Amino acid sequence: MNLKDKKGKIARMLNVGKKRIKLDPNNLSEIAKAITKSDFRALLSSGAIQIKPVNGQSHFRSKKIKVQKAKGRRKGPGSRKGKKYSRIPAKRRWIMRVRTQRGFIKKLKDRSRIDNKTYRDLYYKIKSNKFRNVRLIKLYLEENKLFL
Repeated sequence: MNLKDKKGKIARMLNVGKKRIKLDPNNLSEIAKAITKSDFRALLSSGAIQIKPVNGQSHFRSKKIKVQKAKGRRKGPGSRKGKKYSRIPAKRRWIMRVRTQRGFIKKLKDRSRIDNKTYRDLYYKIKSNKFRNVRLIKLYLEENKLFL
């Protein structure tokens, strides 16, 4: 029996890979004589057979990429998976839309293009998701002749 087979037996016994088993070159004759599990265990305790630690996975590159992404790099169309709005949460989209619309009606009120009653009415309509965008607010105002 050659040492390759011994390595395989030890690996099965200890439930590790063959690559992780290291045989001491000074004790090869003792290892060659070993047959039973108890022989192998004795060699393990004496240090003639050693088990290498599991190789860890370096996170250096992933950390580097994370730093770059925080700066806004590596986020181009080739890196994206999913549609435009699957990458933006629904709540964030709602906030963006509502803020734009509210800003628009506030500007109209400040410029005296609409009165306070119309402003309130539009505000609640925006809150209840009546308008998709600013263009539809303009259309609504023109159709109902609410501009001053």
